[in-house]
Amino acid sequence: MKSAKPIAAAVLLTLLGASFSASAYDADWKRGRIYYRSVCTSCHVAMPVGSINPSAKTMAEWSSYIQADKHAKGKDTVKQYVSKSYRASIKSANKAAEKFAEVPDQELLDDIKAFLIKGAKDGEAPASCS
Repeated sequence: MKSAKPIAAAVLLTLLGASFSASAYDADWKRGRIYYRSVCTSCHVAMPVGSINPSAKTMAEWSSYIQADKHAKGKDTVKQYVSKSYRASIKSANKAAEKFAEVPDQELLDDIKAFLIKGAKDGEAPASCS
């Protein structure tokens, strides 16, 4: 019976440690806003598509768009424009790409999604691309 207490304590500590290390990333909508406005909007303005305001879609539409990962009507992916390799390719001409060069791809994508959801038509603070 005495050996059961140290084993139970070790199991409890292991489970407790695992719950802290498995915590999800808390997206930073402000960082997402900077990247979206500096990288996404600047590219869209230069293209025939024009800028796309976050308030142009609902939260569900933005979530679906990010989940589908199809950009330019499926010609490429959203993740491509958030990747470290893409940021490296434009960092000499784009300060935001340079600033966020080492941010993990998924974190930056989550940040952008958080900004789009917050600024969506039915979001907490509908936003434009100004």
